Amino acid sequence: MTTTPVRLTPEDIENPAGAYARFRGQRELPQVVLPGLDTPVRLVTRYADVKAALTEPRLVRDRTGIAAPAGAESDPQDELMAAAFDGFPAEYATYLSGHLALFDGGEHARRRAPLTRAFTARRIAALRGFVERTADELLAGLAARDEPADLLGEFAYPLTTHLVCELVGVEESDRPRVCDWIRDFAYGDGSRMVEGLVGIVDHVRELVARRRSERTEDLVSALVHDTREGEQPLDEDDLISIVVLLINTGITPPALFLAHGLLALFDHPDQLARLRAEPKLLERAVPELLRHVTLVRIGATLYAAEDFEFAGTALRAGDPVTVALLAADHDPQEYGEAPERLDIAREFGRGDGHLAFGHGAHYCLGAALGRLVTSVVLEQVVIRRPEAALGVARDELEFGHWPADGFHLLRLPVRL
Repeated sequence: MTTTPVRLTPEDIENPAGAYARFRGQRELPQVVLPGLDTPVRLVTRYADVKAALTEPRLVRDRTGIAAPAGAESDPQDELMAAAFDGFPAEYATYLSGHLALFDGGEHARRRAPLTRAFTARRIAALRGFVERTADELLAGLAARDEPADLLGEFAYPLTTHLVCELVGVEESDRPRVCDWIRDFAYGDGSRMVEGLVGIVDHVRELVARRRSERTEDLVSALVHDTREGEQPLDEDDLISIVVLLINTGITPPALFLAHGLLALFDHPDQLARLRAEPKLLERAVPELLRHVTLVRIGATLYAAEDFEFAGTALRAGDPVTVALLAADHDPQEYGEAPERLDIAREFGRGDGHLAFGHGAHYCLGAALGRLVTSVVLEQVVIRRPEAALGVARDELEFGHWPADGFHLLRLPVRL
């Protein structure tokens, strides 16, 4: 008997206690249609199953060579790509489609290995001073005003933008125009996305050429000069795709997480008061906020490479599957009776204790940097500024949503 797929709303996507709770109790993985899409997918919601899916070799991201199941008229990945690439010239859209999340196995390892080697603990630790100074300067300027500051648009986005420029190696004289291009492409009003991407790509070409002749300590230089015997070196297009990837994943998602993390603390005044009274809990508060918010609610589309059974469900070759990371991070089987509760003193076991950064071969490369930035921001915004509070009534906050996703803040007015 064929069942009708459940059409999820943005409210469903961001509500751990709603549809996800019902799905966890079902024997088979539910078939759902994500908001704004048309293609049904199997949705994985239980923590253990999500971890298993993210390391299952028969669930792949590159569906090249896998025939679509009989009767499939569309594909979720194609739908999302069409929305993302709409209006971009083909020669520039190539840099968007080179996303690491879309590769598997050897090709994924080839593209990721140099970036993994470049994201050293030393390089990340060396950025702390830059993050602290930049955050302090931004907040000082905002606090001098008599009106609430938008800690998303006026703080989190500029902070993550400047950080990516510092990491990549954009020179000081070039930063104003590069930051403008990044804003236009990554989080502007959408009217100049193409112009922003074109400016970024052309600048990275110039930067790569400079670093080939003059080695420095930045990430692009490390990637340009990273050669290993037996490894195919990254070419110019690979390097440009990596920088575009860093902009796509290192600016908007972290900025939105910072805003949602701060909002979670404002929504839980008891936890905010405890963090201010016991700053030593900052070390535990960071992973707990990452778990509680889980900014990337739905993971990349996976495809069954062959017929097999997974999580009690018979999958056919080509069947699309996706993981609900937010649902997994609020699974009572993993986090007890009240997983929806924010507890800044929560103790986790080994590892992260959550799946906000993913799991397995596609684990977020910027996880350590994300934890560092979150720690700095929480210290500077809520611990050093004990009077900081939401600048509008909670029901006056504005949200928007993207295809296949829930709601995200558009602004976060805060009195500093």
